[in-house]
Amino acid sequence: MKKSLKTYILLWGTQSFSALGSGLTGYSLVLWLYVQSGSALKTALLTICSYAPYVIMSIFAGALSDRWNKKKIMLFCDLAAALSTAVVFVLIKTDSLEIWHLYLINALSGLMNTVQQPAAEVAATMLIPEKHYQFTSGLRSFSQSLNSILTPVIATALFTLSGIDTVIAVDLATFAVAFLTLIFIRIPEAPKGEEKRELLFVSAGVGLMWLRKNPLILKLILFLACINLVASVYDAALPAMVISKSGETALGIVNTCVGIASLLGSALAAVMPPPKNRVRAICTALFISMSTENFLLAFGNGIFLWCVGAVLGWIAIPFMNANMDVIFRKTIPEAMQGRIFSCRNTLQFFTIPVGFFLGGLLVDKVFEPFMAKTVNERMHLLFGTGKGSGSAFLFFCIGIAGVAVCVIFGIILRKYRWKDGE
Repeated sequence: MKKSLKTYILLWGTQSFSALGSGLTGYSLVLWLYVQSGSALKTALLTICSYAPYVIMSIFAGALSDRWNKKKIMLFCDLAAALSTAVVFVLIKTDSLEIWHLYLINALSGLMNTVQQPAAEVAATMLIPEKHYQFTSGLRSFSQSLNSILTPVIATALFTLSGIDTVIAVDLATFAVAFLTLIFIRIPEAPKGEEKRELLFVSAGVGLMWLRKNPLILKLILFLACINLVASVYDAALPAMVISKSGETALGIVNTCVGIASLLGSALAAVMPPPKNRVRAICTALFISMSTENFLLAFGNGIFLWCVGAVLGWIAIPFMNANMDVIFRKTIPEAMQGRIFSCRNTLQFFTIPVGFFLGGLLVDKVFEPFMAKTVNERMHLLFGTGKGSGSAFLFFCIGIAGVAVCVIFGIILRKYRWKDGE
């Protein structure tokens, strides 16, 4: 391990460990709520409650992040999230937990994450030497991918064998490790500027004005917003198709392949040499993803092709994220990164809940009814028959939309030749 990265590696490792614990609790709460209510809508509202503060408040959280001490923000938000989890533990032990408690607690946790995320981004910039940006981005993708593989396996095992209270106890233990480590880590502060004295609304607006003056960053954010819209429709439709055609085990296998592909892609992103043009690399990676998986899901009628699609669709995403991360960190001034990252979060991620809603609506009200009524043999030959065929048809449409987005933004971004050193 390089000496210059020791502090960051320690922070990354312990925070990733804590994120695994949080993921276990989140996954188990979904299981608990579905068992208690039997309602997919009530369960989905858990995600909505988490995302709403993140999308709505991100633009202001960045302004606060640039004003306040990054380490103190991270400690406070971690502690608040842990206390929320502890409240759930107490409510479960006293047999007092209600569904509305979870909605409220998830909203609070989402708010804490909204404030913490830009502070953590800036802290990472201050700890990472510029030459290691791509490597450390690969590390973050690696830990996220590994957690995505481990979370459902560990959470299901603990939930089934010992109950949700054991899962929460594990979560609190991982929090303690990360919290105590963060206390003793020294995080330098970004340079202070005149913007510290600005009003909150003015300070938040500075981030938006900076984006308007830097069209490459703004266009990349809008590109990802469109991709997130397509990808979230995918996320909403995937269970409906795979479970309907092949059952829950098949969905677990496909999701495992997604995690493994992301893990492999993260390892490759961490060691690959910098591309000659990072903008082109981003466009190419997203085109590979959008032009493969959706069509294999649409036309494939078995687990093997779905898994091949999952690998092709996700292996290039960490490489895209790594190049995006390098461009952002090298372009955005350190003193403004909290505000810019928060503006990015609002613009880039607001399409996710929209996509989830559209995906569910299109599956239930449009594509499945259409395939159930159509007598067109060619449509049945392409997408199958019975429940799930409508979702397969939707994946075909998603594939076309994803390719179109990549082609359009590829044309828009082709004049930019961003490479290291420029």
